[in-house]
Amino acid sequence: MKKLALLPLIALMASPAAAQSAEEIAAAALEAAPVWDGHNDVPIQLRGRFRNVIADFDFEDTTDTGPEHSEGRTMHTDLARLREGKVGAQFWSVYVTAALSEPEAVQAVIEQIDVTKRLISRYPDDLALALTADEVEKAVAEGRIASLMGMEGGHSIGSSLAVLRQTYEIGARYMTLTHSKNTPWADSATDTPQHDGLTDFGKDLVREMNRIGMLVDLSHVSEKTMHDALDVAKAPVIFSHSGARAINGHARNVPDSVLSRLPENGGIVMIVGLPGFLNEDARQWYSAREAEQTRLSVLWQGQPAAVEAAMAEWDAANPVPMATIADMADHIDQVRKMAGIDAIGIGGDYDGMPTGPVGMEDVAGYPALFTELARRGYSQADLEKISFGNMMRVLRAAEAYKASVATMPAIETPVPE
Repeated sequence: MKKLALLPLIALMASPAAAQSAEEIAAAALEAAPVWDGHNDVPIQLRGRFRNVIADFDFEDTTDTGPEHSEGRTMHTDLARLREGKVGAQFWSVYVTAALSEPEAVQAVIEQIDVTKRLISRYPDDLALALTADEVEKAVAEGRIASLMGMEGGHSIGSSLAVLRQTYEIGARYMTLTHSKNTPWADSATDTPQHDGLTDFGKDLVREMNRIGMLVDLSHVSEKTMHDALDVAKAPVIFSHSGARAINGHARNVPDSVLSRLPENGGIVMIVGLPGFLNEDARQWYSAREAEQTRLSVLWQGQPAAVEAAMAEWDAANPVPMATIADMADHIDQVRKMAGIDAIGIGGDYDGMPTGPVGMEDVAGYPALFTELARRGYSQADLEKISFGNMMRVLRAAEAYKASVATMPAIETPVPE
């Protein structure tokens, strides 16, 4: 009789009302494993807005960095919003424009590494420079945001393995092989192919990145470059800020043919928040707008005011479709479908785009994404992998491969005569 008396209580405890809500599951996951974000462009904001003079820059609160500044919008990132967004580790992008010549890009990326280190050092209670997985772990345990750096675009090394090695020595922990344009050794996703993927030098560069422990980032590269890099790589690759091409057809996103190879490599796609890469209707809108701009420029040659007026009318009649948190979650679903839960990370691209999706306009919005994922049935363990665990595994694997080839000599290439 006593056992029977317990049954209603047991049934109540197992009822949906007693189950954790999606918000509670997400909160528990982010408390245990805060977001390790793969890509944030604060450093280029410092260059564009302040010419890297940051003595008076207040990173506690950047909500006053509005239209009066050169970028014409408020920054997405500050310490307060990083805390609100449950960010525990951050790859700061030391991006410089691909329009620079290679020698100019080498100088500029060193300046960006320098300004990023200076920013980190100004806030020792909140930020900690992290060069290894152990240092990331230590910083998070101390309640500080582990701060790593990634170079966005191979133009930043001037086609020199020596420069590659030295940028690693001063702190860069990943390099995106291209940005918007081809390099002399790799094809970009958004340029006319020249090399059919990676050249022999490009393949040696991937090998050298693996040898020294620098992560190979395949965001921005062409599909053939992705495959060539996977053919060569001995350590897991990353896509620091990309989506799934099956959901949005933009060339910047990762096709299923590549996603299906990630389990064997151990790599991850860190899902981007840029609306035009998330929502297919938005991608189509941008394409239609560019086509209209071209049409009007031909129709009203030499009359820029007429073109501007006509484009204003077009914009008023054709509002841009808005990307949502659900769109971002759809990309995560697709990566899980093709590559599994271990292949997913987060790479927002904040401060490198006009805005994030609705409800995630800035870095404070990550809990909303994880709540959406919990609603879709992702467990707390799943969410902890997506937020932090998968990236930690990848970095540890890169470090383990580096240790395993510690006696391997550097790959040498002749300097120009």
